Amino acid sequence: MKTVAIFRHTPSEGPGYFATFLDRHDIPWELIRVDQGDAIPTKPQQYAGLVFMGGPMSVNDPLPWIPPILELIRKAVQTDIPVLGHCLGGQLMSKALGGEVTRNPNKEIGWGEITASDNDSARAWLDGLTQFEGFHWHGETFTLPSAASHLMRSAYCQNQAWALGKHLAMQCHVEMTPSMITTWCKTWADEIATSKSPAVQTPEVMQTNVQIRLDALNKVADRLYARWIKGLVLV
Repeated sequence: MKTVAIFRHTPSEGPGYFATFLDRHDIPWELIRVDQGDAIPTKPQQYAGLVFMGGPMSVNDPLPWIPPILELIRKAVQTDIPVLGHCLGGQLMSKALGGEVTRNPNKEIGWGEITASDNDSARAWLDGLTQFEGFHWHGETFTLPSAASHLMRSAYCQNQAWALGKHLAMQCHVEMTPSMITTWCKTWADEIATSKSPAVQTPEVMQTNVQIRLDALNKVADRLYARWIKGLVLV
């Protein structure tokens, strides 16, 4: 059985709840630690699917691993290997497929309402869900590649997710766990403290009723991930 390759770009932004979901469904996965210099694969067909997590860098930064990842994403889409992106991962997908990644008008950090688009693709991916509270941590945003369907938006970011066939790119984070939120609040405390954006919350607000909020977010993630794994090429 082929594995799902999960690409980690910084130590604190691992697979989180996504790994829990895969384990629950007995889907094997392996972690490619880009942050530790693991080699970037060149043949997507060796995997059941490709998943790209978040990171504090920009896809427009001159980092040596970005061009091969962009090429890998293009090859995966061309060969019908499903791709999934979270935040930076979604931005990598957008750039690889012809979209642009630019500064968002407002930095989004913390919890915020996300609204589903009124189209068949959004209804299919979200299983009819029209609104939910998502988690955010980004200062940039993506445009949609040609032929992609718009899935979600928030008050401060027009493009929160898109889909192209079996491929799903998200700006928001649905993979969060309590420990990830705690770590991010500590690691990037200066970013929070110096931000003037109305869409940035304090660590105290982000961690209020966190388990209740995450239980609800897990259910949203279940809907999205359940549809994504239908496209996996496991054998």
